[in-house]
Order: sequence, then C-alpha cells, then structure tokens
Amino acid sequence: MPEKIMFVTGKLAERQLKRILKAMKPEFSYKINQIGVNVAALMSENILMRRVTKDDEIDKIIVPGKFRGDLEKLSRFFNVPVKRGPDDLRHLPDYFGLDGYEENLTEYDCLIFAEIVDATILSTSQIIERANQYKKDGANIIDLGCMPDTNFKHLEETIFKLKEKGFKVSVDSANDDELLRGGKAGADYLLSISEKNFSITEHVDSIPILIPTEPGNFDSLERLVKKFLVDKKLFFADPILDPIHYGFVESINRYRELRKKFPKINILMGTGNLTELTDSDSSGVNTILMGLVSELSINGVLVVQVSNHCRNSIKETDKARKLMHFAKKNQRLPVGIDKNLMCLIDRKLNRMEPNEIQEIKSLIKDKNYRIILSKEGINIFNSESHQIGSDPYEFYDSLKVESDASHAFYLGVEIARAQIALQLGKNYNQDNELEWGLVSEKKEEDLVSRPKMKSTQKKK
Repeated sequence: MPEKIMFVTGKLAERQLKRILKAMKPEFSYKINQIGVNVAALMSENILMRRVTKDDEIDKIIVPGKFRGDLEKLSRFFNVPVKRGPDDLRHLPDYFGLDGYEENLTEYDCLIFAEIVDATILSTSQIIERANQYKKDGANIIDLGCMPDTNFKHLEETIFKLKEKGFKVSVDSANDDELLRGGKAGADYLLSISEKNFSITEHVDSIPILIPTEPGNFDSLERLVKKFLVDKKLFFADPILDPIHYGFVESINRYRELRKKFPKINILMGTGNLTELTDSDSSGVNTILMGLVSELSINGVLVVQVSNHCRNSIKETDKARKLMHFAKKNQRLPVGIDKNLMCLIDRKLNRMEPNEIQEIKSLIKDKNYRIILSKEGINIFNSESHQIGSDPYEFYDSLKVESDASHAFYLGVEIARAQIALQLGKNYNQDNELEWGLVSEKKEEDLVSRPKMKSTQKKK
C-alpha cells in the first residue's frame, strides 16, 4: 500500500500546491486540506487541531515549512507523524527525493592539514585561537608555517600547548633546525623532507611529508619513497601542485604517476598554489581539487587561507571532501547531493510565472505588499496595485510609504534582497535572508514559538 499523506495549506498556496503535486506524479497518495487561513505559515497549533479532522487512512501530515508550533504535540493529537515541509513549495520535489536531495554528509577519507602561515609572528595564545577556529571549520591537523629568516622562538612551547589541547600538529619549514626542533617537541608531522635532509627523520618520531629535491624532480621523490618503503617507515609523499601556466597540468600528471606506481602509499597535495594564485571564487576551485583528490585516492591536503577570496578554504575543502567521498562511495555524480558549495548562484532557479502571480494577487484582500520574483523582474503587489521592475528606486513613488518610516525601511530591505537575487540568479523568499551556501550557514531557528517582533513592526 502506498503511503497516504495529508498536506495542510492555506488559501494563497492551495492552487500552487495542487499543480506541483500533480506534476510530481508521486508514488504516494495524498489529500490537500485547505484550512481557511490566507497564509499557511500563520497557522497555529489550536487552529490545526480545530480545523483538521483526524483521518485513520492518513499515514503522515505535512505542514508548511515556516509553521511555528510543537510538532510532537500535534503528532500525539493526530496519532500520525506531523512534519514540516520545505519553506518554498517549489522545493517539494527535492523534499521527497524525486529530483535531487541533500544528504547528511559526515564521512571522508582525506585529512586536512590547515596551515597557519604566519605562526612565527603570532603568540601562542593567538595560534591556539586560530587553531580552534580551523578545527571548527574541519581541519584535522594544525600546520605551523615557519617564515624564512624569522626565528620561531616559541615553537616548542606552541607545539606543547597545542598537543595539550588535543590537536594534531605539523611543522612546515625550509629550515632543517626548525624541523628538528619541531620533531623533538612532539610534532606529529614534518613538512617538507627531501633527499637533502631526510636524516632528520632518524632523530624524531614525526611522520615526514616527502617532497622532490627540486621542483618537478619526480625521480628524486620516487627514490625517497622507495627508501622509506624499504625501511617500513610511515610517510606522506607530495609531488607538489604547481600554479596554472607554471606547470599545473604536468604536476597533476605527477600525482597520477605517483599513485600508479605506488597504489598503497599516503599522498598529500597542497592546494594553495591554485586557490591563492587564481582570481576565482575558491569554493569552485576547492571542489574541483577535491574531485581530483578523490579520483586519485589522495590521503591528505594542505590548505591555506591567506587571501580574502580564500577566507573559507578550510570549510570549503571539508564540505567538498565529504561530497566527493559520498559520490564515490555511492557511484554517482557529485550533483544533487549538497548545495553548500554553491554560494553565489543557485543550481535550481525558482521563478513564478505571470499567471501564478496573478492568481495569488486575485486572492489577496489586504494592502500588505507581497514581493515575488518572476522572469520579468521584481513583482511587488497588494490588493490594489501590481508593479514589475528591477531597480528598487523604481518603486518608491508608487508605494506611498513616505510617512511610514518603518514600512519604508522594511520594503527597502526586501526589495534590495530581491534585486540581488535577480542579478545573481538566486532564489528569493520574502522575509527570509538570501542563502549563500556555507558562507552563511543557517542559524538555528525556533519554529515552536512565535518570533519576536522586529523593530520595524513595533508601534511607536
């Protein structure tokens, strides 16, 4: 028997809900219960319990996404699960997994080394503060970046304090003495070890990151890998990713060759030469890089976030590694799974058709303005008027809010949001902030109690 679902909605959304469900052709059966309120999100628990009749044939009740009330209480009352649907009805296919879905992505198979590039000139407390943030963003190992010709006097103290607080630590230096000091102080990893200084590893327990003697010298890296395999010592190998137009493609080939020759060794890739040295939004760059990492079964990435456009690189890498792991594990494309890496532009654009907007307008009996985006632009309308434009200033004179500062402020905010969404190709829902993927992760919202009035809603 197919599941039977009751959708509870209001007057303004009823027709749209019918159209969407009909187009979906779902496997479940359903009924729609329009309970006589204009805006479904303004329903209350008491209204639902009064106006929705208990039905033994119903397996589940779905209320609007913005419904504020105690779902557990309602589930007990109706004797079936009561769930919130999507905030926007047009996302209903996604909600049911018929046209893409968002997974709870937690698994990964690649470690993130997050480098504090200026650790040498930071105090220990500043480093710990930075490390805490990096860990929160997804880092597994805190990499202490040493600066040329700058003495890292507090290196030992910093490593001790980080280890004391449970961090895994790596030391990244071109100075052999600093690497030796870091290893003796208890660093878990050392970057970077070549044929010139591998003797350091004989005096410490740190796991080395092996690199070529000179840039692009794959043979030297291969020799060192073979030596460590013979000695049965743990290590990571890094052929070094080069910037675009400075050997980028060839460096990718080196990673491919390394994995082909040594299928079981640990490999590390530093991503900063691409993210930091390319003027492009880092979320897309990091996603592609983690796709390469996944295909080549690379075990660790060294991430830096120095430039402003790379300020979220650790977060992005963390999201991307989980996305790619899920896609690889389930033998599917990395699409329609998680939208957090799509920050500027939404993959699916929801724009109402003119006839749908007219339909909603015909049901409105009040003077409160509704704002909806269509292909034609920003639609702002109430029971008396309907305007379409793309520039917020186009609407001012006709809105007639000169004497109502709070209302003018509110409309200004909402129309500006709508304009940004129109320009960038994003979705817009009145009274809700625009979504920017992982850049603005959703705040926990209390959907049980009614929201407090905003300053523009308070009577003076």
